[in-house]
Parts: sequence; structure tokens; C-alpha cells
Amino acid sequence: MEHIYLIMQGMTAQIHSGVRVHFSGHETFPLRQMWLKKAFDRATSGGSIPKAAFSDADAIAAFGVGKNMVASIKHWALACGLMTEAGPNEFRINKLATEILRDGGLDPYAENPATAWLVHWQLAGKCIRSTTWYWLFNHVTAPTFTRQELEEPLAHYARKIDLKHRLSTSTISRDLETCLRSYAPRAAGGSPEDFAEPLLGELGLLQEVHKGQYAFRRGPKSSLHDGVFAYALVDFWDSQADGQSSLAFEAVAYAEGSPGRVFKLDEESIAQRLIGLADFTGGKIVWTDSAGLRQVHRKPMSKEDCKELIRRAYD
Repeated sequence: MEHIYLIMQGMTAQIHSGVRVHFSGHETFPLRQMWLKKAFDRATSGGSIPKAAFSDADAIAAFGVGKNMVASIKHWALACGLMTEAGPNEFRINKLATEILRDGGLDPYAENPATAWLVHWQLAGKCIRSTTWYWLFNHVTAPTFTRQELEEPLAHYARKIDLKHRLSTSTISRDLETCLRSYAPRAAGGSPEDFAEPLLGELGLLQEVHKGQYAFRRGPKSSLHDGVFAYALVDFWDSQADGQSSLAFEAVAYAEGSPGRVFKLDEESIAQRLIGLADFTGGKIVWTDSAGLRQVHRKPMSKEDCKELIRRAYD
């Protein structure tokens, strides 16, 4: 299955010492539209969520779902960066998530496509608690693939990252199935939740071309706002080339963890978006194409500048 697992020549996997693979926690439930809001609403006015909120006797009633789904909501809230560990007894809410999900916020009910795109970026561009999501969108290049074809290459990737981690085939298989169903939901299921559209299903990134056989949808993404694209570009830039004022077009389009790969954009779509960023960012990000050298140049941007990119995605 080596044709499935491909890293472009000259680019190496982002394998860092201390990084752990993560293949569990979602209880095989894809992320649903209202689940992040359900988690957010458990926060105190100070922006913290007691860990007990996910395990107390009243958690099932408070979240309005079954016990396994409560665990899944906690997993997705962590994987999407909604909240982070803040000690032995509490989680801390992310400030950007607060701006989006608070009552009266930018998108409290996760109805705007920008929210789904941001969630996808967090899962497929970050690899915090979403190893399969990151690997699938950054390393799978085959025209079509099945879940079974992905299992061994993914296990191989996981072993390279974390030699101590022991994975069963069933664990890998369940995680892949959950990931694929997140983008290409199955036609029928055994409960009402199985019929609910996953949050990421609306993005059109993955399709089931035949039963059990999948393919990426590459090309322009009309629902991807320039604000989310610009935010992802800056995020990628900070993680891969922090301190550098310019970035090659090839890195934006093809590097591991890049907007081009994670959003499955073609070269023309990326170029058009980069050209438009000069106006969109007030000259903070500028595209140049001189003597065949295609680059993006960037002026210093504050955290507030980056937040403003997101705010504009909800205009």
C-alpha cells in the first residue's frame, strides 16, 4: 500500500520528540454541529470548565446525550482547541472560541461554514488529538482509497512518531472509520445521531465515490472564506517559518500542514487567494511573482490582527 503513503520529495514528516499519537476519545462519534456549543455552555463566567462537568451524575442530563456521547463531546472540545488542560480539576476555554460561541457571538450555533473550516484546520493542520485527521489530509495522495488500504500506512506513521505506543488494528480501523464518516457520512445508521450531519460533512472535502471507496475533492472551495484562509496561512507560517518575512508559494501549496494540503486547494485557487490578500489584509500579506519566483511576503502581525481575520470571515 505504499502508493497510499507519500511524502513529497524534499519534505519530511513533522515528527518531533515527545509528540504522542492519539487515536481514541471520540467513542466513534463524528463531531456534531451543536457539540462544541454544548461544551462551551458548561463554562463558568471566568472561562473555565470543571472536569467534573463531563463525569458528574448529572452530565447526561446537562448535555442531553448518552454517557458515551458526553465523553465524545469532551474529546472534540479538546481536539478542536475549544478548551485546554488548566490543572488537575479544570479546563480553560480558548479566547477565540469564546468570541465565536458565546451567546451573541460570531456563530454561537456553529451554523456558519467558517466555523467548520476552522475546526477542520484545527484537526487536520495541528495533530494535537487528531493523528488520523492530520495524516489523512497531509500524507494520503492516492486518487482513491478504502479504509482497509489506509490502516497499515497509518499504523506505520504512528510507530515512527511514537515508538512506545502500541496500537491494535481495531483501534486504527475505528479511528479511520470515524474520520471518513466525519466528511462523508454513511447513508444510514442505528440511532438518530447517526443520521445527523457531522459538522465537517458540509465542507465537501471528501466523497464516497463507490461503497467503501473514497476520494478527495480538490480544487477551489467556495465556502472557504479568505479570512479563514489567511488565518490558516499565518498559523502555518508561525509554526513552520517563524521570523521569516517571506514564504515560497510551493510551501503554501504543498508543504506538510500547509493550507494547500489541508484545504485540498489546487495551485490556481491558491494563487488567486494569495493575490487577493494584499487588499484583504491592508498590505500585511503581499504576493509577488518576479522572474518566476513566486513568494508571499508578510509584515508583523499581532494576535489581534489574526483575530480580525477571523472576525471578517463572519461578516
